[in-house]
Amino acid sequence: MQATHPIGVFDSGYGGLTVFKSIADKLPQYDYIYLGDNGRAPYGNRSFETVHEYTLECVEWFFKMGCPLVVLACNTASAKALRTIQQQDLPHMEDPSKRVLGVIRPTAEVIGNYTKTRHVGVLGTKGTINSGSYEIEISNQFPDIEVHQQACPIWVPLIENGEHNSEGADFFIKKYLDELITKAPQIDTVLLACTHYPIIIDKIKSHLPENIKVVAQGDIVADSLEHYLQRHSEMESRLTKNSTMQFFTTDDANDFNAHASAFFGRPVQSNHLAI
Repeated sequence: MQATHPIGVFDSGYGGLTVFKSIADKLPQYDYIYLGDNGRAPYGNRSFETVHEYTLECVEWFFKMGCPLVVLACNTASAKALRTIQQQDLPHMEDPSKRVLGVIRPTAEVIGNYTKTRHVGVLGTKGTINSGSYEIEISNQFPDIEVHQQACPIWVPLIENGEHNSEGADFFIKKYLDELITKAPQIDTVLLACTHYPIIIDKIKSHLPENIKVVAQGDIVADSLEHYLQRHSEMESRLTKNSTMQFFTTDDANDFNAHASAFFGRPVQSNHLAI
């Protein structure tokens, strides 16, 4: 069998499938491997050290599977592990030319195109919000934008347990949005800084004033990856192009398959990975 060199797409669970869907739709020619670390999810409330440890283990697995490029389609992993992996781990690996990319910088690079008031709300897990990564990256790109953050710790459990369409979910969706708007009424743009949140984007929009734009990351990350590969022909030429997709989960594969289609938009068949 001819060796494949896919693009790896990683998330702590299901959420990264919303980003992977956009990537696969925009760049269908490449081979892909998706891994959800559902067995150790959620990452949102874990320490920097633990998130780095888990993420690095998964990145090393992708490399063993032949992936020269891995996208961390997970805001918590991007916030808590990406910089350390890029700066400290990759240079000491057997093939330091391999690359790991995240979702925070691509989003920060374009968020200024959406806001007129220069006040942006960021909704995310506690881990992402407490890391301050979005404040730092957006400030680097657009010093004139004021970032207002809001942690939404209940949203991911609601989504992962299939309770996001319940009346109870509406209470918690409205609760966090009201807190954000109360402390920063100037906001005209809200960024969904968690890949799970597009699943409830319609509910989020329904509890916000009509003048506020709600920005999801999938298409932004897909565009950024396309531009990255155009700029880095040395990486693009390493990737194989057979339009294949493989899915893995560190938890039960049947359970993963049952939930994944809601995030990916089509049926998914995964394999269990012991890591």
